[in-house]
Amino acid sequence: MNEKRVSQQLRSFERLLNAYDEGKEPLSRFLTLFFKENRQMGSTDRRTLSRWIYNYFRLGKALPDLSVLERLVIAEYLCAAESDVVALLNPVLNHTITARVDEKLRLIADRFSFKIHDVFPLIAHVSADLDQLPFLKSMFRQPKLFVRIHPGAEQLFLACLERNQISYERIDQRSLALENGTKIDQYRELRGTYEVQDRSSQQTGVFFEAKPNEKWWDACAASGGKSLLLMQTYPDVNLLVSDVRSSILRNLDERFEQASIRHYRRKIIDLTKDPTVILGDETFDGIILDAPCSGSGTWGRTPEMMQQFDDRKLQSFSQLQRTILRNTVHHLKVNKPLIYITCSVYKEENEEQVAFTESLGLQVEKMTLLKGYENRADTMFVARLIKNPI
Repeated sequence: MNEKRVSQQLRSFERLLNAYDEGKEPLSRFLTLFFKENRQMGSTDRRTLSRWIYNYFRLGKALPDLSVLERLVIAEYLCAAESDVVALLNPVLNHTITARVDEKLRLIADRFSFKIHDVFPLIAHVSADLDQLPFLKSMFRQPKLFVRIHPGAEQLFLACLERNQISYERIDQRSLALENGTKIDQYRELRGTYEVQDRSSQQTGVFFEAKPNEKWWDACAASGGKSLLLMQTYPDVNLLVSDVRSSILRNLDERFEQASIRHYRRKIIDLTKDPTVILGDETFDGIILDAPCSGSGTWGRTPEMMQQFDDRKLQSFSQLQRTILRNTVHHLKVNKPLIYITCSVYKEENEEQVAFTESLGLQVEKMTLLKGYENRADTMFVARLIKNPI
């Protein structure tokens, strides 16, 4: 260990942390801009600082009274099996840095009065089906990178990975798990042959159960991950995609073109308002509603979000979801499904919203919490809701 260099990196870390406005932009975007403005930093320093700040935020709301460097040491201790900053600032802790996470948590609890349930905001509000301790421990490890290979490209894709000695785990015929940070986008031969899509997100497709020539609406399509999953599983579906953001729909167009999907419609629709103005009396055989939400099931990837979340924001998302549900259900045919999806672990965004939809004439056929923390993936909620006859 080069103590002088580690000390210099610690000064850069404090400057980096002070410059980051948590409520303004995602940490990943901030880091890109920060390093662009500080080109004197070498690649090793950039990797180290990126790891430190992500691990720092993995402590969430725990130990707020400790100094920045004390919190960094504890975060690194919990998240890593080797750390120069722990070795330099707390040699006693460093003696057990290779221990299992359960043992580390016990030691930190004894020495610093650390409580793991303090890490995650509003832990009392999570869904009853969530196994809290395994979920909370998953916050200290970056989720994996999951890809879904396009139909027919499986052999080419796997051959490229094996030729370049990239390790992977086979989930099913077209789904793979790779270590986070694997740069498969550098291989030109793979362009247009796969989608980056979390394992739990892929599993929501089991709930679609579409039929040939049905009309489906992906109401909050964003960049089209669920739409692509629908169309590649049920290619004969007639699809409408919509979002309130035109720039996001342009990204969707690019993804659809790369995937050779050309038969779809798209519209800009603000679902906080009555969409009948745009859709008229058009109705659909299926609606996918990947609702705007807290994203709390994905905070293993974006741990900075835990610092800024509170009850007021949770209630705001809950109200927004109910508004969108009211405005979409009118365009669903009787006896047909609305697939309600969130990447949240909070009951107010999940089970309580399903209960609310009974007042809208929907009946739950099946629902589940997709426990991504068991597979180093995101945790999501999905429900298949059927519209009752009037």
